[in-house]
Amino acid sequence: MNILYISISGNTRAFVERLTAYAEEQHQLDSTNPLIKAKEISENSPFNVETKHFFTFVPTYLEGGNGVDNGDTEILTEVMREYLEYEDNYKQCLGVVGSGNKNFNYQYCLTAKQYSEAFGFPFIADYELRGTVADCQRIYQILKDKSAD
Repeated sequence: MNILYISISGNTRAFVERLTAYAEEQHQLDSTNPLIKAKEISENSPFNVETKHFFTFVPTYLEGGNGVDNGDTEILTEVMREYLEYEDNYKQCLGVVGSGNKNFNYQYCLTAKQYSEAFGFPFIADYELRGTVADCQRIYQILKDKSAD
């Protein structure tokens, strides 16, 4: 399974690293369990044409407000949106996983929800901040199931 992600504060990177390690453990227990290949997208990333299916992981960074009538503008993660738009890379995306802080109410995972709407792929899972062990297990199963569809 392939993951493209962007990490601003390091929370998404930490979660994807733990998820990748969990996938390795599951693969060791049963070789039919898929491994995860993760690629971080940043301002310095070269844009490539994606030829294999992948999942996108995005944190939520927005311009203030409440996310309903204001403060729903994506900031800091725009390079991921541009990467998905590049040569229609988004067409290879099987779904988006969002993260954020639940204290922000409606804005929680709003970037992932906006990506789902804009690109037409499903919003498949969420986790808060760096996630938990249970989040790794749950999201790995979701990715595995979606890959098999």
